[in-house]
Amino acid sequence: MPMYMNASEIMQRLPHRYPFLLVDGIESYDPDAGIVGIKNVTINEPFFQGHFPGHPVMPGVLIIESMAQVGGLFAILHDEIQNEKITYFTGIDKARFRKPVRPGDVLRMSMVLMRQRRGIYQFSGKARVGEVLVAEAVLKATFANREE
Repeated sequence: MPMYMNASEIMQRLPHRYPFLLVDGIESYDPDAGIVGIKNVTINEPFFQGHFPGHPVMPGVLIIESMAQVGGLFAILHDEIQNEKITYFTGIDKARFRKPVRPGDVLRMSMVLMRQRRGIYQFSGKARVGEVLVAEAVLKATFANREE
């Protein structure tokens, strides 16, 4: 499947940079159906040095952050939010971690907009490796002007 958006295009829209940019590509975007992003998990990730030596596992909070970055891209594309805005989490609900994510995995995050009201976006997200559900959560975020 060809990429809808590559890493260079993602960096034009998200303020995150290595080592905190946790989305490598967007596979699909549909304003009515949602967005699917990928993260290629490699042994070179800096968090694997300490989480855990000899048994590398991607931290759950970084899986959630990857999902949030994909959801943020959906909102930016959907509502044409400009670069002078920054995204802030406003809530994480129903987070569940089902299976560990390890080096060599391709993490595929599907985010669906549940509602948008008063500047708050609420997404239902699922992260998979292959067909296996590894994490899921309901994420809420808003956009605000960047402070100088």
